[in-house]
Amino acid sequence: MKPFTAAQGDITAPSPTVRWALAGLSLSMLMPSLDTSIANAGLPVLAQAFGASFHAVQWIVLAYLLAITTLIVSAGRLGDLAGRRRLLLGGIAIFTIASLACGAAPSLWLLIAARAAQGLGAAIMMALTVALVGETVPKEKTGSAMGLLGTMSAIGTTLGPSLGGVLIAALGWRTIFLINVPLGVVNFVLAYRHLPADRRVANEAGGRFDHAGTLLLALTLGAYALAMTIGRGAFGSHNITLLLAAAAGAALFVRAEGRAGAPLIRLAMFRNRLLSASLGMSALVSTVMMATLVVGPFYLSRALGLPAMLVGFVLSAGPLVAALTGVPAGRLVDRFGTHRMTIAGLTAAVTGCLTLAVTPARLGIAGYVTPIVVITAGYALFQAANNTSIMTTTRPGERGLVSGLLSLSRNLGLITGASAMGAIFALAAGTIDMTTAPTDAVATGMRITFGVAAGLIAAALVVAVGRGGGSGTVAPETSPLPVPSVS
Repeated sequence: MKPFTAAQGDITAPSPTVRWALAGLSLSMLMPSLDTSIANAGLPVLAQAFGASFHAVQWIVLAYLLAITTLIVSAGRLGDLAGRRRLLLGGIAIFTIASLACGAAPSLWLLIAARAAQGLGAAIMMALTVALVGETVPKEKTGSAMGLLGTMSAIGTTLGPSLGGVLIAALGWRTIFLINVPLGVVNFVLAYRHLPADRRVANEAGGRFDHAGTLLLALTLGAYALAMTIGRGAFGSHNITLLLAAAAGAALFVRAEGRAGAPLIRLAMFRNRLLSASLGMSALVSTVMMATLVVGPFYLSRALGLPAMLVGFVLSAGPLVAALTGVPAGRLVDRFGTHRMTIAGLTAAVTGCLTLAVTPARLGIAGYVTPIVVITAGYALFQAANNTSIMTTTRPGERGLVSGLLSLSRNLGLITGASAMGAIFALAAGTIDMTTAPTDAVATGMRITFGVAAGLIAAALVVAVGRGGGSGTVAPETSPLPVPSVS
């Protein structure tokens, strides 16, 4: 069966081809999201199995995240040049084979290497899944498709720890990686049979790939990600050195791209207000969302005195809301337009953050869960609207690159949030060891952290209002992002 060649059908009443194509894209979003969190459940068991320190087994998670962060933009651009469907099939194959290698790894360092390869496949899948929506569904239903992908991402992140725990208890740690093999085979078949064939798109500068720029960007992002994640919460000389290296790498990258005949990223793209604002807002909102994961466990256990099992149950409320609201959020975007829904989503998120900042601990679980539900629902609406506004106004030949940039902005926000919001929480609580912090100190840290979070969302809201939105409806494909040619 040959892949279809044009977007057709309706997401609410799709043709079989569109329905199965969306199923393939959904799996391509679910699998990388699942593996972002599933390995966390196995770290203690893996440390015991390999006789390694907890610091060493953390690289099982870190290698995966670093590979995604450093390669996702390059994967998107390569998809624009080589064909998105073709490269997505390659990414699914890499992810599946690497998952098999993870499950069969005889040593810790081979497992870490396989996880890095898995991250390469995940970077390709995450970059190109969003980009392929434009060739899979009608433009007026893009919001619904983006909402569906957001739901699958939330389901993967939510399901990971619990599914990992069940698999490890029943069948051993290797199954948390091997479960991807049958999923990957199904994903590959769906993508091969039902995704649209690659269309030839005119690429500037002869369609050449910027190898030097790709290497510089990967090193820069890798240095930044390491600076934000190593050190077990302490920010020492190694972190500062890595940050300086990242700054130097960024300067070299900008200089190289300005001189390249076929740059990886045309710097003139960022003169476009819509693109720059969307990337900035995505990074800010993702930074805040990480605060809920950093602060929540300590607040629930120390300030509210909840047992570990109940803490896990309460923490699942946010991801569960994200999973449930993704598709409805997308439909709201299709109906009311991207600009209005971006503002509505950010307004809900800032309201939730302000509520958490002033809610007294005596209100208990309800005082925590209710604002978290509001924040997460707002985030789902913002994501659907923000992604739709960009992907429906991007040149067909730039969709992979822009999708990669959107994913990168989200990842950098999450990485920065884990470090920066965690530091704010500890500083506000007046202690580094949060596991023994007094109840009042943790509650104070919570309020101040989410006060800062409200400020960050408010900044994103100002950007959204200033960006404008015209009629607030999806722009036609004849009005792409203006990307000036290189002089």
